[in-house]
Amino acid sequence: MDQMARDEELLNRIGLDRIRQNDRTRRRRRLRLGLVFMSPALALVGVFLLLPVLFNVWLSLTKWRKFKGFGEWAGVSNYERMAGNPFFSEALINTAIWVGASIVFPILLGLGLAMYFRNLRGAETFKNIIFIPRILAPTAVGVLWFYVYAPAGLLNRLLSLVSGQEVSVSWLYSDATVTPAIIATFVWQTVGLVMVLLLLGLAALPRDPIEAAHIDGASPWQIFRHITLPLLTPTLLMVTILSVLAGFTVFDLLWVMGASYPGQRSLALAVFMYFEAFQKGNWAFGSAVAVVIGIVVLGVTWIQTFLQTRVDRMTR
Repeated sequence: MDQMARDEELLNRIGLDRIRQNDRTRRRRRLRLGLVFMSPALALVGVFLLLPVLFNVWLSLTKWRKFKGFGEWAGVSNYERMAGNPFFSEALINTAIWVGASIVFPILLGLGLAMYFRNLRGAETFKNIIFIPRILAPTAVGVLWFYVYAPAGLLNRLLSLVSGQEVSVSWLYSDATVTPAIIATFVWQTVGLVMVLLLLGLAALPRDPIEAAHIDGASPWQIFRHITLPLLTPTLLMVTILSVLAGFTVFDLLWVMGASYPGQRSLALAVFMYFEAFQKGNWAFGSAVAVVIGIVVLGVTWIQTFLQTRVDRMTR
């Protein structure tokens, strides 16, 4: 009997080993098949994304200036020079302001509009009007609002009509007003997309908790604070990630509406990179600025993605 039991156990082990081996074989086949189908996309990503990024990192470690010093090794001297550049510090601070503004104002205004238009009948026209600026090219938006903010532009004329006095404020040439003016333009262009994304998030919320809160006599503010907002948190985090990326990479509006770089109050990292690389010809130094922007964006995005994963697990 003992021998039969041992033989049966041996056969069971052999059977389990074969099943496991077959599972491993099937997984390897699926992996190879998946790589075959993914190979065109991987090739495109490698050629048009990965290789340029690696080339830019290598370029930042050289002395390339215009058409000289391409193969001369500089090490981290460009990064050391960047750390001691006062314009870089100014651009970093301004970029932080831009990121904060791109998160707070579009999300707050977009959330307010989404909540207002959520159950409003006949609001499609107003939604389309609010979304239209998003489909316009940022350069065109910058040129349009450049003339709105001009000393003899539309904004000063409206203020003159309201106040009854002549108003001639140089909105884009004063350190006190240039950043708020461009931020207002940025919000005007982006709030429509934020509103649409939040409307989609609101439409996907379950109705049962909200209806139960209505039956229990909860106020609209209590329903929004304790039910709607927590359930909408994953969508808000996704919108926040997009807003952070937009804030770090904003260039068109700043370049078109601002002037006198560097030294302008609206100087941001993307503008500083373009000015150093293409206006002054410091291509290696501009590449180093681009690397810093990429590292900061990846770090912030990773933190937000980690938070979004935790929130998704908590809301399941």
